[in-house]
Amino acid sequence: MSSDTDTDEAHATGPGPTGSQATHPRATEAHTTAARTGEAITTSALHAAATGADTFPGVLREALNRRGLSLERVSERLRVRGITISQATLSSWQRGRSQPERARSLQAVDVLEEILELPAGSLRSLLGPRRPRGRTTPPDTEGAALQILGEDSVVEKALGARFRHFNQETSSLMVHDIVRVGETGTLSGISTTNVLRAKRAGADRAIFVLSFDDEAAEPVDIKVTCGRLAEATYLKGLKSLVLEIHFGRKLAKLDTTVVSYAVEVSPSETPATHYERWSRTNLHEYLQQVFFHPGALPADCHRYVRDKVGDPPRGRRRIPLSEAHDVHVLTSRCKPGVHGVAWEYGTGGTGGPGATGTGDRPG
Repeated sequence: MSSDTDTDEAHATGPGPTGSQATHPRATEAHTTAARTGEAITTSALHAAATGADTFPGVLREALNRRGLSLERVSERLRVRGITISQATLSSWQRGRSQPERARSLQAVDVLEEILELPAGSLRSLLGPRRPRGRTTPPDTEGAALQILGEDSVVEKALGARFRHFNQETSSLMVHDIVRVGETGTLSGISTTNVLRAKRAGADRAIFVLSFDDEAAEPVDIKVTCGRLAEATYLKGLKSLVLEIHFGRKLAKLDTTVVSYAVEVSPSETPATHYERWSRTNLHEYLQQVFFHPGALPADCHRYVRDKVGDPPRGRRRIPLSEAHDVHVLTSRCKPGVHGVAWEYGTGGTGGPGATGTGDRPG
C-alpha cells in the first residue's frame, strides 16, 4: 500500500492504507464523506474536484475512460478522418500540459467530441486563452513528483488537475508511519503523523493519497486526531483514497503544523508483503514501523530503497523482529525516493498465515 503528502505516498501489498471522524462503508466507483463541515458534500462534486472534471483535460480524461478508448485507438480514428494527432499530443492534452490552439488541433477537438460521444462544443468551450509560445517548465511540485512516480501514475490519476499544484505550499519535515498487519497476514490499518512546514504565508491544508494493491481492501474508518478532515474520496477503480486535511488556521511562512490520521481497512484475501512511502523532498527524519499479529509473524523482514517507483530495490538489509512483534526503520536526512519494508512468511508453519503474498509495485 502507499500514501502521499507533499513528500510521501505509502504502499503495502494486500489490503490498504485525524479531530474529526468519517466512516466509509464499502464504496462503489467513488465514495466520499465530509466531516464536520456543517453541510453535506455530494459524491459528484467531490469526484469532479478530484478529477478536474470541469476542465478540458478532466472532461477529456473522463470521456476516454467512459468510452474505454486508448490514446492509440483515438489517434487511429482521427487519422481515418484525415486528422493526424499523435498519442503524445493527446496525452499532453488530457494531462493539461498543453492545449489545442492551431486550426488543425481545434478541428481535432470537434471530431473528438463525436468520437467520444460528447455534445457538440462541450470540449472546445472549456479551452482557455492561448498560451505563450515556447517550452515551459512544470512547477517544482509536479516535476519532483514525476521524477519519483513517473508518468501517468495512480497518484496523478487520483488527483487529476490537482496533481500539478498539490501541496505546493507546504513540505514535510518528519513523518512517522505505523502499519498494522492482522491475524491473517493482511493489512488492517495504518496511522501517520506528519510534521509540515509552510513554504509561504497562508497555507492551511494538505492532500494525502493512499493507494492499495488489493481491490478487496477498502477504507472502512478514518480518524483525524490533528487537523480537520475536509474531504475523503475513495476511488475504487484506482484503489486509492484521497484525503484533504485542513490545519485549522493559516500558517505564517516557515511556520509548522502537525497532521495525524489513521485509516482502518476491510479484510483482504491476499497477505501483505511490503509497505512503501515515496518522498519527493528531503525529510529531516522518517520512522517506519510495522506491527504484526502474534498469529502472523513473518519469517524474515528487510528494508530497502528505490530511486523511483518501479526501479529495482537497493540497499536491502535485514531488520530484526522485536518482542513487541514489530520492526522499524529510522532514517535521518531521508533523501527523495521510495522507502520500503518487506517481509516474508513461512510456507505453512505456525509462525504465519501459511502463504506468501505476491505484491504489485506501488503506484
